[in-house]
Amino acid sequence: MTPVKQPLWTPEALAAATCGALLGRWRPVGGIVNDTRELKSGDLFLALAGEARDGHAFVGAALRAGASGALASRIPDGLPEGAPLLLVPDVMAALDALGRAGRARAKDLTALAVTGSVGKTSVKDALAAIFSAQGATHASEKSFNNHWGAPITLARTPAGTRWGVYEAGMNHAGELGPISRLIRPHLAVVTTVEAAHLEHFGEVRFIAEAKAEIFEGLEPGGAAILNRDNPWFDLLAERARAAGARVVGFGTHRAAEARLISFRSGPDHVEAEAEIQGLRLSWRVGSPGRHQAMNSLAAIAAAALAGADPGKAAAALARWSPGAGRGARVRIFLRSGGAFALIDESYNANPASARAALDVLSSAALGPGGRRLAFFGDMLELGPAGPDLHAALAKEAADSADLVYTAGPLMRNLHEALPPERQGGWFADSTALASALAEGRAAVRAGDAAMVKGSKGSRMGPVVNALLALSLTTP
Repeated sequence: MTPVKQPLWTPEALAAATCGALLGRWRPVGGIVNDTRELKSGDLFLALAGEARDGHAFVGAALRAGASGALASRIPDGLPEGAPLLLVPDVMAALDALGRAGRARAKDLTALAVTGSVGKTSVKDALAAIFSAQGATHASEKSFNNHWGAPITLARTPAGTRWGVYEAGMNHAGELGPISRLIRPHLAVVTTVEAAHLEHFGEVRFIAEAKAEIFEGLEPGGAAILNRDNPWFDLLAERARAAGARVVGFGTHRAAEARLISFRSGPDHVEAEAEIQGLRLSWRVGSPGRHQAMNSLAAIAAAALAGADPGKAAAALARWSPGAGRGARVRIFLRSGGAFALIDESYNANPASARAALDVLSSAALGPGGRRLAFFGDMLELGPAGPDLHAALAKEAADSADLVYTAGPLMRNLHEALPPERQGGWFADSTALASALAEGRAAVRAGDAAMVKGSKGSRMGPVVNALLALSLTTP
């Protein structure tokens, strides 16, 4: 095994941070994981207990795969003598302590916390791209933004990090406050407040109140970067100022300190111009849509406040584009000849992000005879308003797409609200829709642009895979 050259943690530092007891023979730790499928040699494995599985059952597999050791609350059965364990009374509490220690040891860190109903992962990734071009940067992987994802990300922060970008998510009141107090951000970004997780809140106002918990952990003299165009700006600004924060607005509003002057969306990019703290900037992002102009504006404004060069920040975005499931584009060459464009928006969905995805689809470039196709899965956690919110997408969907394919019981409301000529078909779930694609009952042809969107729980991945499988050379 290749030894870890620059360890993230020494075993002794782990024990000191968690007040745990070291057992067995350890090697330096190069990473931290809670999933054996993502484990690399030299990682620390976290034996976290979930709703369905207890991580202690996977400790043996993690050690056989090359883990340096495991953080556990008991010795699992079947381990060999001398197995490297860090024993603590409670693994989750120890992880929080490790996250706090990771945050504290990065002495020169400027920490940013990013939350919002839509766009938080894109803004987080854009910030990571901006900072990485200017200094040592660490950011949340994927959407590690909940009660265990945030402390893992903090614990993974190298001691020499200059900028740390931490995503913070929630779907219930009271969840963001503890995460914010763990991160202790110098800057907090709220991308927007929309009707997401409405099932747990009843009204969007209560979502705004829950998002305001992100200010609870702000460091003294911190700043809040808020969407000036959002109806809940005033509420958020009031809560931020009460927490001692400076408020900076971004958007098209004339009072925004980071003001979007203009944007032009092309088939695969958006060009934007803005005035940020009196400085006029222009930039390009490799993904279309007004929402990407706003996301990138928020990122540049936050980066400038965090001490990055705003001109270099704008230049860095030209090399950045959203990842899989968040607008990533794939050109798929068909066995029958020609190609179509896949726009993968499958990671998650709510009414605001669904409309943004339709806006992107409406500007997608088509080949000769091509059509715009939308594949929608249910938008979940919308509560009693769910059926009406699905049906309310009908006008935008009909204006943006030639055919709309829907999957799931809630999406039946959209299907029935569409004009007959726009009804591609309704299917019980994403598996049934994927089967229809595989069998040619939901036909995609050369020149088309196909967009896939749905909540994480709707599992629209099979639809994306079915579209990819139409390729001349299947990935």
